[in-house]
Amino acid sequence: MLRSLILLALHFLLVANAFAQPANPLLAGASLAKDLEFPTKPSRLSVFSVPEMALYKPDGPGLFPALVLHHQCAGLGQDRRQNLSMLEWAKQAVARGYVALVIDSLGPRGVKTVCMGAQGGVNFPRGVRDALQAAEHLRRFDFVDKDRIALAGYSWGAMVAVLASSQRWGTSLAAGDRIAAAVAFYPGCFRGAAGRPYEIVNSDIDRPLLVLMGERDAETPPAECVPRFEAAKTAGAPAEWHVYPEATHCWDCKHLDGFSKVDFRGSQVVYRYDQNITGDSGRRMFEFLEKSLAPRR
Repeated sequence: MLRSLILLALHFLLVANAFAQPANPLLAGASLAKDLEFPTKPSRLSVFSVPEMALYKPDGPGLFPALVLHHQCAGLGQDRRQNLSMLEWAKQAVARGYVALVIDSLGPRGVKTVCMGAQGGVNFPRGVRDALQAAEHLRRFDFVDKDRIALAGYSWGAMVAVLASSQRWGTSLAAGDRIAAAVAFYPGCFRGAAGRPYEIVNSDIDRPLLVLMGERDAETPPAECVPRFEAAKTAGAPAEWHVYPEATHCWDCKHLDGFSKVDFRGSQVVYRYDQNITGDSGRRMFEFLEKSLAPRR
């Protein structure tokens, strides 16, 4: 009888403790889609390479800094509209001495696009979880400098990068250590929802963050972003940004030059590829990473 009472009391204590532990809404949101399976061996970049989830490295044993590359809302593309811009960024990263891990949050889950909102459990918490799990995956390779892993995201991936630089988001969703720095190309700065409303730009950004935006971007206008980044910087965030006066959304997307669509707000938008801005944004990104990922003395 006494033993039964003790067991019953322990049961109630365990149940009470479980209810006392606050649920993690970010992790719950990220759990709506299965984890990705990342490549275990490097691939070779060549004229025959196609946009796909792949790991690329410079020649030699390393140690190399590493860069997780996260795509726009239509993923790595399909059919005749392959996302060649992500492949080009991987080539640039490797040429500059970085290991590049291109990830695909959509294809392996049977999702074609998240341009109009989350699909198939692929939401922003899931995207951040993907990026941070990718960073942790990179730490398994003996040619990667485990302390010098950054994230570069584009549009949807850019919002992932901004969120991953937040202390709360990063700590909640990291599979291990967090990223060392982040770069966000033309992100949106609106309010989202995953169980409860949240902001893309948070005041608790604690990782070096570079944000690149286009003044003519009607899809994710910088006018919505700059005041938020200014407020975050005033609060101590290590964030910096640059706005290109002539750039539209997806200025680096050569395969989408002239592409027109109705965006998630119901606005008609047109993308214009700009070779000069693409080159300058690459220069700014790698100069920022060189500074932010400088080896510890």
